[in-house]
Amino acid sequence: MQDSELELRRAVIETAREMNRRGINVNKSGNVSARFGAGFLITPTGIPYERLEPADVVYVDLETGAAHGPRLPSSEWEMHAEAYRTRPDAGAVAHCHSCFATALACQNMPIPAFHYMVAAAGGDSIEVAPYETFGTRALALAAARALEKRNACLLEHHGSLALGATLDKALALLVEVENLARQYVTVRSLGEPRIIPADEMARVVEKFRTYGRQPEEKK
Repeated sequence: MQDSELELRRAVIETAREMNRRGINVNKSGNVSARFGAGFLITPTGIPYERLEPADVVYVDLETGAAHGPRLPSSEWEMHAEAYRTRPDAGAVAHCHSCFATALACQNMPIPAFHYMVAAAGGDSIEVAPYETFGTRALALAAARALEKRNACLLEHHGSLALGATLDKALALLVEVENLARQYVTVRSLGEPRIIPADEMARVVEKFRTYGRQPEEKK
């Protein structure tokens, strides 16, 4: 195993652990992956994150779907695979069952443009992919459709999903989606949410294409 692969395996594990430390995930739910070579590295199924070692992280070939290593990949490996196929710019994918985002997903409630930070997900709303059984290709395809023009989505009766150029960016967006979901639930308790006009959100979405980036950074 080359140093670069070992480092990425460790980063996948650290990102999964960080989801739990930040309180957006509980126990073994959720999963994390990073694009590598002709496929991706993903957390295995059924093993607590704190027990993971680099060799436990599974390599999945993106063309064939074949898994390599001593462990089985996450049950949602196909959802990650379809995200990478749909979005060649994605370098990492993170999925969790955070409280507020999942609550909205269970009610099939997208997050509209009540706050300009919704644009961080790549559009003027954060949509809900329709429910499909977990671990199925049907769910993978539903999630991929929701990510065609967005960097994050909610999964009906399930949780949330985000992608990014790097593991850090995918995790940061997943955390932001949960924060927005919590804010949106709070705003709804105060009355009908006031929505930012579409033309203004279009400007904000465009500004987010380069927001917070230093010259040497990727999106």
